[in-house]
Amino acid sequence: MTTQTARLKAEPREGTGKGAARKLRQAGKVPAVVYGADAETIHITLDTLEAGHLFRRISVDNTIVEIEVEAEKEPIQTLVREIQTHPWKASLLHIDFYRIQAGVAVDVDVPVELVGTPIGVKMEGGVLEQVIHDISLRCIPSLIPEVIEVDVSGLEINDVLHVSDLTFDEGIEVTVSLDQTICAVSIPRAEIEAVAEKEEGVEEAVAEGEAGAEAEGGDGGGDGDEG
Repeated sequence: MTTQTARLKAEPREGTGKGAARKLRQAGKVPAVVYGADAETIHITLDTLEAGHLFRRISVDNTIVEIEVEAEKEPIQTLVREIQTHPWKASLLHIDFYRIQAGVAVDVDVPVELVGTPIGVKMEGGVLEQVIHDISLRCIPSLIPEVIEVDVSGLEINDVLHVSDLTFDEGIEVTVSLDQTICAVSIPRAEIEAVAEKEEGVEEAVAEGEAGAEAEGGDGGGDGDEG
């Protein structure tokens, strides 16, 4: 998969502080900042609707967002580092963009997409459980995968897939534990509980039977003593 890119238009922002930010939001704008790469921090504003629409259709953790600012000759390549939203209105409050450079490695979280239907699900009635939904990587911007596709079609009941089972292109470094479980095919919980209940019932029956035998044996011993 190639690196995913998107573009946003922005305007320079002069005023800072809560009061200025509140006025911007009332005007349909969202304040933002671009920092990093040892360059001067740039304060900008974005159209709230345009930014919100973009963030709903991209993976914000690993998509390169090119920001067009009037004062800049070329679009600024960035990664979204933080999106602040209102606690209950879900409206955008502030966005942090991290400036990136060609050839300089960055840390990103890339979504994991499971592909195929496991044998253990299709043929054995198992359940596919996904444990992690993204993997942290370090690489140069041009190598950032849009998504990590994981073929699970060969998994059988009780099979587990770990990060160490995956292969990545040269130049991509995995920055999480290779022992992390990505997904597993397991026996349905209801079936496990049914087996456990059945075993518990058998154990109780055996215990009751043993208790009854002991009681009968004890009574018989008492009669013998009396005779």
